[in-house]
Amino acid sequence: MSPRTGRPKSDNPKSEQIKIRATKQDKTLLENCCKITGKTQYEVVMDGIKKVYAENEK
Repeated sequence: MSPRTGRPKSDNPKSEQIKIRATKQDKTLLENCCKITGKTQYEVVMDGIKKVYAENEK
């Protein structure tokens, strides 16, 4: 038999889920940020988390 095919396993799998409740305005702001930057919602949120963390680390 041939070896298993498919996507290779990640070194840092994204196994955790984060769910939030947001207003329509918040969702629209996120979608606009995605359009402007060309990033996914995940990437925009992670950029925000990293920015807040860096500011508070000082």
